[in-house]
Amino acid sequence: MQKVEMRIISVIDTSICSYNIGDQIIMEAVYEIINDIFKDDFVIKLQCIEKFGILSLKYIYNSDYTFLGGANVLTSQINKYKQIGFRFKDLLFIKQKIILLGVGWWQYQKRPNLYTRFFFNTILSKNFLHSVRDEYTKNMLNSIGIKNVLNTSCPSVWKLTKEHCNEIPHIKRKNVITTLTDYNKSPVDDEKLINLLLENYETIFYWVQGIGDLKYLNSLNIKNRSRIKIIPPKLSEYDRFCQDIDADYIGTRLHAGIRALQHKKRSLIIAIDNRAKEIAKDINLNIAERGDFAKVKKFINEKYVTDLNIPFKNIERWKSQFK
Repeated sequence: MQKVEMRIISVIDTSICSYNIGDQIIMEAVYEIINDIFKDDFVIKLQCIEKFGILSLKYIYNSDYTFLGGANVLTSQINKYKQIGFRFKDLLFIKQKIILLGVGWWQYQKRPNLYTRFFFNTILSKNFLHSVRDEYTKNMLNSIGIKNVLNTSCPSVWKLTKEHCNEIPHIKRKNVITTLTDYNKSPVDDEKLINLLLENYETIFYWVQGIGDLKYLNSLNIKNRSRIKIIPPKLSEYDRFCQDIDADYIGTRLHAGIRALQHKKRSLIIAIDNRAKEIAKDINLNIAERGDFAKVKKFINEKYVTDLNIPFKNIERWKSQFK
């Protein structure tokens, strides 16, 4: 009988304890990639944001590979703004064990401080290439001596091939899906956006991606509020809607827009932070700056062809190191 070896794969899951369903969209893509590469191996899910216990550290220590998946968890001041639950005393267990998969940098920041440089140079693998979601994140890691980095864009866009994008409609649909962001509010601009959509579409569907998104919508001065239909805060409900209803997507939630693209929906993402802006620079993601209503109107009323430039060579190079 042939002896079969099984590897142990730990995945630090950024969607656990998250109040943003966008993290589920990212991690779904992460697991699909991991399960495709490591078909016969054992995959363990670990939380990210809370302190790591002895059992989690033991799993990481004994794993053949440990991946940190998605989300903007890298920062220049990890001692002050920390979304990874490793403590200083944990570094011995995880020394050079972590491999990044589609991870991004939290906002535009100065060069990382001394503690952060030490932290990342200690935990990140020096033997494997890291996958990051944009060139800005790659440059920030390069600036602290971490050179084994590839810009692969976010794992959630890896399947948006030319063939897939060719099937996305070019002209306006009758309905529109929209989102707002509870932790990054601009009531004046967001009210204008919703009212503009009400003027141009028959029905608006509002997906609640974050825990405070519905409360924020209800606080705004919206005309004809009754014409807005709510999609419940579940990824399965959003998927079901996208499958059943013909609609455009225009909203501030990045991964609601990416999910819409996955469902072949014509999409415009309102960029409110570095994530959408940096990904757009790299892959030609369709964005408009918050408050740029001329561009929103142009998207609504004119032909738009989705033409993404996904870095497939970098993606394959990153994947191939594990085969």
